[in-house]
Amino acid sequence: MSSRKIRVGISSCLLGEPVRYNGGHKHDRYITDVLGEHFEYVPYCPEVAIGLGVPRATIRLRATSVGARAVQPDVGERDVTDQLSAYGRTVATDSGDLSGYIFKSRSPSCGPARVKVYDERGSPSGAAAGIYAAAFRAALPLVPVEDEGRLNDPDLRDNFIERVFVYHRWQQMFARGITAAALVRFHSEHKFLLLAHSQAALRELGRMTANLANGLPEIVERYGARLMAALARPARRGDQVNALQHVAGYFKDRLDAGDRRELARAIDGYRDGRVPIIVALTLIRHHLRRLGHSYLEGQHFLHAERRGA
Repeated sequence: MSSRKIRVGISSCLLGEPVRYNGGHKHDRYITDVLGEHFEYVPYCPEVAIGLGVPRATIRLRATSVGARAVQPDVGERDVTDQLSAYGRTVATDSGDLSGYIFKSRSPSCGPARVKVYDERGSPSGAAAGIYAAAFRAALPLVPVEDEGRLNDPDLRDNFIERVFVYHRWQQMFARGITAAALVRFHSEHKFLLLAHSQAALRELGRMTANLANGLPEIVERYGARLMAALARPARRGDQVNALQHVAGYFKDRLDAGDRRELARAIDGYRDGRVPIIVALTLIRHHLRRLGHSYLEGQHFLHAERRGA
């Protein structure tokens, strides 16, 4: 892994920049002080970028016959949808090295989902994605995204970080030059991580890598989409236990009875919610250092620093 921090896009206000409609910000110290240890943030404020200035009239999503539109009710219903969409596409084109994006929740420009949409009378009538965020995601659908509100949930936060690390490795593979051998190696190194998320996805992706003689670009495109879709669902405890037990199976003939019982208790403790998963992972890594196993040593599932967990 490169020592360079992973580049992640972010809504400028979450870094404390005073760019909100009222001249304020929404500084999130967990994002800057904790996640900032791993990420290099690249800030964007679409409203400022399209010239709305600070302070500015508020924006709302307005329901119309052609979908939600971004309008400023206090400026004669001025419609800024096209400008926000265009800027989202521009950022996506110019920022191909971003490995993730943290958006401002509930923002009519930046909210990735669940942004209130209002009818002509000003009453809530549904929800949609913010205009800028929707355009960015449409242009770069594989990039992991989240909003700062959902990052307060530990499972969603760990899942987002994990996806950022995986996508960053995916980008690195492309930067080195994609080959059939590179894709097979990538898949092999993520086997147990995928198993912890979706056995069906693991099987499907395995079939893709088993037949790469023809159509590599098309297979790579499908592989990337299926990979990131599978990882978007936070891993369930039962699936994590299944992956841990599969890994433990590689040691069953190399550990004495006491070590086997200790490892089984660690996995059972995680399954029952008595200890975190890192307890079992740490014990497995201890045996891995002691006994060695070239295949397992390359598994990102076993390394919290590679998973982002």
